[in-house]
Amino acid sequence: MAGRDQMSTSFGAVAGTYEAGRPDYPWQAVGWMLEPALDGDRPLRVADVGAGTGKLTRVVAAGRAEVVAIDPDPAMLAQLRDTVPGVPTFVGSAEQLPLPAASVDAVVLGQAWHWVDVGPASAEIGRVLRSGGVLGLVWNLRDDRDPWVRRMTEVMHGSNAENMMDAGGPTVEAPFDDLESEVWDWARPMTAEQLWAMMRSRSYIITASPADRGAIEERFAAVLAERPELAAGGTIDLPYRTHAFRARRP
Repeated sequence: MAGRDQMSTSFGAVAGTYEAGRPDYPWQAVGWMLEPALDGDRPLRVADVGAGTGKLTRVVAAGRAEVVAIDPDPAMLAQLRDTVPGVPTFVGSAEQLPLPAASVDAVVLGQAWHWVDVGPASAEIGRVLRSGGVLGLVWNLRDDRDPWVRRMTEVMHGSNAENMMDAGGPTVEAPFDDLESEVWDWARPMTAEQLWAMMRSRSYIITASPADRGAIEERFAAVLAERPELAAGGTIDLPYRTHAFRARRP
């Protein structure tokens, strides 16, 4: 099995697949994360860290915020520039942000905090946030309370994010105190093609050996075959739970 560092930087090899297979974030969750940072009618200055292909970036930008996107993988940022044109992009990480001190109102991370080194990342994000600024963390996770979804997850293997949630959720360190949290339940209509893209965008699959990947794909095809509505371009509603967290910088 690949190590955390290899898995966390594996997505650029399948950036287009990631964009097709991964869901966007509900505006309600994003708005809730950013709400404590609002300052009258002034547009928020937001850094999307671990921005990937821009799934979270586009939702933040749609709320009239001034957004910069930061990711360690240039290939993911190239995809982001295609999907969210006009947003400035920078190579960097939560532990080393290419931003001045106290320069942003909010820092948000989507599907990313489980990859960071929590202590250094908390300190670095605290450095670039203004006093009273917000750190927001969000994950879209499939709702494995559904037996069919649970079987699909077992085939794909659990992710670091899912393991973190099962262990009690994310943690932060100084200068942040406790995290507030909320959960939103929703569903995404998905075709078989999108489900395949979702599976192939997972770090466990990307970094698996060809033999292991082939075995997983065979089992995944069998799970999809249980849903006849996927035939001939049909869709299923894949249930999701969006977990959002926020903390204010003193």
